Amino acid sequence: MPAHTPPHGVHVPLVTPFAADGSIAEDALAGLAHAVLDEGADGIVALGTTGEVATLDAEERETVVAICSRVCEERDATLMIGAGTNDTRATEHALADLARRPRASAALVTVPHFTRPSPEGVLAHFRQLASAGPVPLVVYHIPYRTGLALDATTLRELGRLPGVVGVKLAQGGIDQETVALMGDLPPGFSVLAGDDAFFSPLLALGAAGGILASAHLATRHFTGLAAAWHSGDLARARSLGHDLARLSAALFGEPSPTVLKGVLHARGRIPTPDVRLPLLPARAESVAAALAVLADVEAGAGRPH
Repeated sequence: MPAHTPPHGVHVPLVTPFAADGSIAEDALAGLAHAVLDEGADGIVALGTTGEVATLDAEERETVVAICSRVCEERDATLMIGAGTNDTRATEHALADLARRPRASAALVTVPHFTRPSPEGVLAHFRQLASAGPVPLVVYHIPYRTGLALDATTLRELGRLPGVVGVKLAQGGIDQETVALMGDLPPGFSVLAGDDAFFSPLLALGAAGGILASAHLATRHFTGLAAAWHSGDLARARSLGHDLARLSAALFGEPSPTVLKGVLHARGRIPTPDVRLPLLPARAESVAAALAVLADVEAGAGRPH
């Protein structure tokens, strides 16, 4: 596989908006993609957890990727596509299918869930995928969903595999393993924040960007936060980081993306706040609380605290 540029900046894992009849609201999905790119996002992610990918059938997944591919083609934007399961062979097939997606710049591939292989098994899994896949891989490390925590040594070894260009780091916090990883990154390997509330501290440690559901909203502030850390504007970075962490906390007050969809619907950006079972729509008070924080952030994000 030829060399690829490691991902950087803010990437938005798009929700899948549903119409009143339960079908995908295709125009709304395209509108969301255009809107976040208008606000400065560096790319979008199709078929991520935020998109309720587990509840989409094959035809619906095809529709989502086709829409996202079209928007990224029109906007010359980066497209990352979620792919893979805890079965290496099935994941290989899913990655092979991305060869017909010329806009795909990377595949977001979760550490195998439920099976809980050894660290050596995880390395063998990604080594096999990276050697056979048509696009570079971003490892999605989210142990509170997969049941498998990887230490800094294993993540560093993953980052040295040819064809692996980054990790979406969503460990539920910043611990010693995070600090150890950030202190010694392999060349050409990006760390992207995956826990929205920890975006700012991970940028402070040297992260290249983030894959952030919260960045559907106040997108320019999230991109501004990344720019502030990278330019050394520490006062603005700290202030923005505190504001956006409050927003992210409100949006994740119930299982994602329920509150986010409620806010997007209230703002007129998607036709319904509907999610698919086993998720339930967010409570009205959770949506109202997030809307209040969003209004406050929009009115004064980055002001001195």
